Amino acid sequence: QVQLVESGGGLVQAGGSLRLSCAASGRTFSSYTMAWFRQAPGKERQFVGFIRWSAGTTYYEESVKGRFTISRDNAKNTVYLQMNSLKPEDTAVYYCAADSRGYGTTDRSRYDYWGQGTQVTVSS
Repeated sequence: QVQLVESGGGLVQAGGSLRLSCAASGRTFSSYTMAWFRQAPGKERQFVGFIRWSAGTTYYEESVKGRFTISRDNAKNTVYLQMNSLKPEDTAVYYCAADSRGYGTTDRSRYDYWGQGTQVTVSS
């Protein structure tokens, strides 16, 4: 079965950086699209960005463009979210998700598998 395990969250000051990891197991992910979402307290889960595993192409939500970068390591079956110039409004639980159809979408209902989430807190 597919398992996604996030790590790397923590507390950071505004302007700082964090790198989140999502270790994927249970399948061959070359045809998948992998995404990051986030959920702040009292808010809906929001799309952050995705990467098409085979092509490596990425797409980002407007507010994180130029600050966040998604990449993947084929050998480690791991997807990363590098977050720079962090802002207090980036504070949320960050989730990794996998879409077996591989289309690439911002719609969270299209994603089949989810990790447990990792907390990111940015202090001002």
